[in-house]
Amino acid sequence: MATKIDKDACREAYNLVRDDNTETNWAAFKYEGSTIVPAGHGTDYEEFKSHCTDDARLFGFVRFTTGDAMSKRAKFTLITWIGENVSGLQRAKISTDKTLVKDVVQNFAKEFMISERRELEEDYIRDELKKAGGANYDAQAE
Repeated sequence: MATKIDKDACREAYNLVRDDNTETNWAAFKYEGSTIVPAGHGTDYEEFKSHCTDDARLFGFVRFTTGDAMSKRAKFTLITWIGENVSGLQRAKISTDKTLVKDVVQNFAKEFMISERRELEEDYIRDELKKAGGANYDAQAE
């Protein structure tokens, strides 16, 4: 059966993360049967990580604040999580299903495909976003 996405519900969660006037900094999208639906949203990255279990496959849209002492800015990332117990067929399908998610989640600085918990660590994601951001003028880092 072909995968579908609840575009309206997913777009609403996506917009909450993008909105500078909310504290919401993550939204997760999961499979409910053959439909991708919002799995939740919140303000605590650890809460997002709790959705990333060994049996889950999901997509996350996460906001991180990056920058240096002179300039702070929001950077967004799309995380595809595939738990280690997810079957081979479901692993293969997630790559094509991601195009449905990208119809909703359109603006992000970096994309991650993750299946190991250590790669979900906030410092790792931040470092990768910093690298993707180009020039780093943070004088305190020297």
